[in-house]
Amino acid sequence: MSGNLAAILVRVFSGGRCSTSAVVWSLVGCLIMLHLYSLARQKDGVRGELHLGMSHHPQFRELEAVEEENIQMPPPRKRSPRAAKRRPKRPTTIIDEFLDENSQLRNMFFPDHKTAIDPMKDAGNDSSYYHPGRIWLDTDGNPIQAHGGGILFDQKSKTYYWYGEYKDGPTYHAHKKGAARVDIIGVGCYSSKDLWTWKNEGIVLAAEETKETHDLYKSNVLERPKVIYNDKTGKFVMWMHIDDSNYTKASVGVAVSDYPTGPFDYLYSKRPHDFESRDMTIFKDDDGVAYLIYSSDDNSELHVGPLTADYLDVSNVMRRILVGQHREAPALFKHQGTYYMITSGCTGWAPNEALAHAADSIMGPWETMGNPCVGGNKMFRLTTFFAQSTFVVPVPGFPGSYIFMADRWNPADLRDSRYVWLPLIVGGPADQPLDYNFGFPLWSRVSIYWHRKWKLPQGWSGLK
Repeated sequence: MSGNLAAILVRVFSGGRCSTSAVVWSLVGCLIMLHLYSLARQKDGVRGELHLGMSHHPQFRELEAVEEENIQMPPPRKRSPRAAKRRPKRPTTIIDEFLDENSQLRNMFFPDHKTAIDPMKDAGNDSSYYHPGRIWLDTDGNPIQAHGGGILFDQKSKTYYWYGEYKDGPTYHAHKKGAARVDIIGVGCYSSKDLWTWKNEGIVLAAEETKETHDLYKSNVLERPKVIYNDKTGKFVMWMHIDDSNYTKASVGVAVSDYPTGPFDYLYSKRPHDFESRDMTIFKDDDGVAYLIYSSDDNSELHVGPLTADYLDVSNVMRRILVGQHREAPALFKHQGTYYMITSGCTGWAPNEALAHAADSIMGPWETMGNPCVGGNKMFRLTTFFAQSTFVVPVPGFPGSYIFMADRWNPADLRDSRYVWLPLIVGGPADQPLDYNFGFPLWSRVSIYWHRKWKLPQGWSGLK
């Protein structure tokens, strides 16, 4: 390339008839070609380096295998001739079938109780296997109620705690066009040593039954609770989405406890940075600084900002990220100094395509890397395996390996919503170039692999 550039320059400057503008444009063209060549070489080098580390754990190679799904759409239902004349029926989609509680495919998305995962029974060769979409029982034999949840690892007790929405109540609509909802019961908590067998620790933050002005009054909304531990204060701090039945309050709520199993004392709610907040999460960085990330401005963008040192409020620093991209359900994690985030689109209870994002700083700028879902089939990938992101859990001892936690919502019966846990692996080249130049990012691809059943690798101890 450098030899070609020299030859071009000789030809340009050796001709006396060449105008100044021609010389300038020739130089510009040469510089662009040189830049593109340099970027291509850099990209190839980066891709080669990343490919070498793609399967850095032999125990995870089998989880990188692609499993395919073949869904046969049921025949269309018969309609009366009169109804057909009034309004031609559009073709039924797989998402329509997913949302239809009377669909013939219902059992594929929501398998019945006969297939429930019961860690307390000897399952033989199926022991310790995750089965995405199946009913998951706790150690008492009851379905786990921890939707929209997150996981805290307590260093003192070497125990995992799973917090989530306890939705064990009837589903109804506050009004005709309102969203499906369940009265607030509270935040459920489950404990585990191995991330597969979960003991019910009870409701650690309960609804308010009588005081109608309280944020936690049963007809309001409590969603996506997340808990982190403050090393300085010794407190466990819970943040959550607080709303009214019409989703107009759009606030965050804060609660605190001396113990991971509660009870948590509810403190207050507010609109962070004076902006509306709906789907949200919190993230504790390696240096102990914690951050709030939330959907705002009618879910058109995300906001991120550090919490105060006691984790009980937001600071006055905030950045807008993914502006105009209409993303929600953020789930953050960090790998080798890079921040990663999985988000979903905004389509109500209907599942949609997940996107992975990455940044060198949690405050941004954030770059979108594409759909991380691998396997299943096209519709599985375009619907995040018919689920929505909520949290990402690192697998100790296996750098670059994580558990992707998602909810398969059942709007007809929210307490029967299912959990979709799948292996998430960081490794390999990113799928698409950066928005602002021709180069590919230096960070690795994020892949979430579909499996009908899978287990953590041999040698997994359950402890950090």
